[in-house]
Amino acid sequence: MKATPTRSAIGTAAAIGLSLLLAPSAWAGKTLDTVKQRDQMVCGVNTGLAGFGAADSQGKWTGLDVDMCKAVAAAVLGSGDKVRYVPLSAPQRFTALQSGEIDILSRNTTFTLTRDASLGLHQTAVTFYDGQGFMVPVKAGIKSAKQLKGATVCVQSGTTTEKNLTDFSKANNLAIKPVVFEKLEAANAAYFAGRCKAYTTDASGLASIRSKEAKDPKEHAILPELISKEPLGPLVRRGDDEWFAIVKWVIYGLVEAEEYGITAANIEKLKAESTDPVVMRLLGKSDDTGKLLGLDREWLVRAISTTGNYGEIFERNVGEKTPLALKRGPNAQWAKGGLQYAPPIR
Repeated sequence: MKATPTRSAIGTAAAIGLSLLLAPSAWAGKTLDTVKQRDQMVCGVNTGLAGFGAADSQGKWTGLDVDMCKAVAAAVLGSGDKVRYVPLSAPQRFTALQSGEIDILSRNTTFTLTRDASLGLHQTAVTFYDGQGFMVPVKAGIKSAKQLKGATVCVQSGTTTEKNLTDFSKANNLAIKPVVFEKLEAANAAYFAGRCKAYTTDASGLASIRSKEAKDPKEHAILPELISKEPLGPLVRRGDDEWFAIVKWVIYGLVEAEEYGITAANIEKLKAESTDPVVMRLLGKSDDTGKLLGLDREWLVRAISTTGNYGEIFERNVGEKTPLALKRGPNAQWAKGGLQYAPPIR
């Protein structure tokens, strides 16, 4: 005798069926389809911060943040050249992403709770661990930020930098006088014209500004104190889990590639000869991780071939042999005392 399903069993089955029906639409998003149809990714970048995002006289964009966009474009579209760069000021950047003007914001932007929880945006992965510092003219004889009592300090509006400066001033009873500018270029010009006794922003940004804008970089000192944590990285719109996962895992892939010695120069040789299970998985020789992201199995090969691994990107744009001359510091691999650590790609 055939058993008759109970009402509760029928209800449970219907609920499971409905959840399975809805699951794909909850995961899939429009951004990947839009980018593919356009055959171009639109990336929001800095208006001009050497080492991170800046265009030369021919309009060619370079920098650590720019390379993140190139790597994602290579993974998704097959070429790191299929990117249109939109230079954005600090106050413009979030609106541009929220409105859909850009697909990804890769513009030296700090991850914070407020930005993650209230702007309708997703923080992806940290591409540069930084901290806020101060730059002063060497001739001023200032050796510590705590000597800036009552001083005028140039700062850009619409940034965590402005708020950190206020907190630091209050905590140390310094009565610092912020001189606020909407655009980076205006803040730079004001500091080098002597309108401010000091300039504050991320320490990496100060190194960039000093190398590019100062008549003689040796005449300006970056003070030793860092007054904040500034984990920087790309952001995407909330509500598109597929695109969020792609951007996040491309960045993790670049970090993991460095850990396992995969470079732009040796990737083809490793792809052909390596028997290391992790390397084989990263290069699509064993597991097809691309299908989990809506991409093909060569997604990470193209990204690494285009930009190199994370270490190559760092050294080429901001490392010790560049005008910024930054040490890896916290941006070294976790096994070498740094904070760069990628979850396993498997």
